[in-house]
Amino acid sequence: MKRLLAALSLSFFAAAAHAEISQKFGSLEIHYNALTTDELLPEVARTYKIERSKTRGLLTVSVLKPNKVGVRMPVPAKLKVYATNPSQQLTHIDMREVKEGTAVYYLGEFRVSPPATLKFNATVEVAGEPKRELSFEQSFYR
Repeated sequence: MKRLLAALSLSFFAAAAHAEISQKFGSLEIHYNALTTDELLPEVARTYKIERSKTRGLLTVSVLKPNKVGVRMPVPAKLKVYATNPSQQLTHIDMREVKEGTAVYYLGEFRVSPPATLKFNATVEVAGEPKRELSFEQSFYR
């Protein structure tokens, strides 16, 4: 129950701090968000073992797919994520899977030096679906 509460807090806080974004790819809907970890509530950061810092970023990703009755449900995915900084340096972001009840989402931490805009590129693979490519930019401020 504590982890579920922390996940809800993470989702709520992240959505309040930065608008969560989603993109549709056929039947898949991919939700993502990036923020500096100092914006996380201390108890949420502790629960997920995330260091709170103005120079650490957190990327959250979840993938939804309709079930047999058409309700969108989280599904497991293989993610390969890279970020490019303003100096064109490429960094791989390790994403870790978090499962809580029926929820499945992915968290990845990275370095950031605000003010900066990072470009994220992700490859998303879901069983039975074509590989999807996702790109977005996120600005980080002090």
